[in-house]
Amino acid sequence: MSRMMSSEQLAPTDGEPVAKAGRPRASEAEARLQDLMNTAGNLFREKGYSKVSLELIAREARVAVRTIYVKFGGKAGLFKALIMRKREQFFFTMESLEESKRPIRDILLDYGLRFHQLVTSPDVVVFHQIVIAEAHNNPELAEAFFDAGPRQTREMLGRFFAREDIRAQLRSDVDPDRLAVHLLNCLMGDQLKRFLFETRCCAVGEPDDIEQSIDLFLNGVLR
Repeated sequence: MSRMMSSEQLAPTDGEPVAKAGRPRASEAEARLQDLMNTAGNLFREKGYSKVSLELIAREARVAVRTIYVKFGGKAGLFKALIMRKREQFFFTMESLEESKRPIRDILLDYGLRFHQLVTSPDVVVFHQIVIAEAHNNPELAEAFFDAGPRQTREMLGRFFAREDIRAQLRSDVDPDRLAVHLLNCLMGDQLKRFLFETRCCAVGEPDDIEQSIDLFLNGVLR
């Protein structure tokens, strides 16, 4: 195999000025990084996780395998970064759960709608199916997915329910972390099985369904 250049070593196009030889501008480096992630995402969706090697990703993205290790630590780290990037697309405009002063119902309804849109998005459904199918033989895949998705979700909600002002509105006999799990079960429940095991991806649930789930949750946990 011929030696491949890393994204930092790729030469600029003719006539393009650069500040330092061999170093792309920040915008170019970011664009190449996004292209690498997009390429990896497409390959994972098409072939699954185990059948996609770092060499294949590097060849398709026109970078060195070393670049992937430097940026992500390996294939599992790259998969984790894809999940985290997808989360950011749905939550980056949401007011922080640790700082928002809106009524608790409004906060949870906003969160519930975004969460539902995230987990029913085609990419996340496919990635979730890949993890279920391959986690037994690829434990690093399961760990990467859990770290980037469920763990972050539970910890974020747990911190919200542990806020002093929020805790004062809730039953004192239920742990904040347990409340987080209970909320997620109310939001998804049997619907998770429905869209994960459909022969073709389809979004399930409507805004009214999410609103009803939030109300059922609050009816059970408010003082």
